[in-house]
Amino acid sequence: MAQFGKGYAKRSTPSYFMTIVGVSLVLLLLGLLGWIVINANKLGENFRENIEVQVYVRKNVSASDSAALVQYITSKPYVKSYEYVTKEMARKQFIGMGNDDFMPVLDQNPLPASVDFRIKSEYANPDSLNKMTADLTQNIAVENVHYNKNLVNNLDEWIRRVSLILLAVAVGISIAVIILIDNTIRLAMFSNRFLIKTMQMVGATRWFIAKPMDMRALVNGAISGLIAIACILGVIFLTEKWLPEMKALRDYTMLSMLFVVIVVLGICISFISTHRSVVKYLKMKLDDLY
Repeated sequence: MAQFGKGYAKRSTPSYFMTIVGVSLVLLLLGLLGWIVINANKLGENFRENIEVQVYVRKNVSASDSAALVQYITSKPYVKSYEYVTKEMARKQFIGMGNDDFMPVLDQNPLPASVDFRIKSEYANPDSLNKMTADLTQNIAVENVHYNKNLVNNLDEWIRRVSLILLAVAVGISIAVIILIDNTIRLAMFSNRFLIKTMQMVGATRWFIAKPMDMRALVNGAISGLIAIACILGVIFLTEKWLPEMKALRDYTMLSMLFVVIVVLGICISFISTHRSVVKYLKMKLDDLY
């Protein structure tokens, strides 16, 4: 029995090694796609939250009314961050954009004070911004509300199209990943078909034959997932080293969920494919194995 066990180990080790490598590569492909999808969503969220709304204050508004307006705006759930721009600050910004100072020509500063704020990503859509504008313009201290409407409309459409494309690619690659992993494991089990049948012929039960292979499949699936995760982390670190701006898009929660999915997927597919292959060869006649 000891000799049989040694022979089993010698025969199965190479196929298991190639199985781990093959499954790791396929999971790596799926993981990189998941990382791209996460970054795309995060990038879209950052674009949305960079939309700036400018609420211009009427002329001759008292300081108390201006303060009340700021307090009213900051109390709204859609405000992510804000800045109160005084008339003098507006003049400096105007000059900083490369324009000539108008004060030597004009008696007073024509630029209005404003409350500039950035919105949260979930409110960066035309309907929410229209309601927001209608609400703010009713305030007696507000002269006008301005934001880039074309940017909002185009960004929403662009994100929708990119999301649909990435979703279609993700579904297609996920199906391909499952098929490739299944075929890789079935090919590895094909090299052990005579061993499986020999164990059955000497009186081993189905459970006795399948149990060690199923357990090994669970371990191999977990190892493959961990190898794929290590490679993905290497790609992420290298990418962030070349493009430091990518660090701002890092989402630890989504990455953790992605890594869990990779490990679980590797374990589940490895186990199901291995067990199915073992049962298949146990049901086959000896002559059909050749």
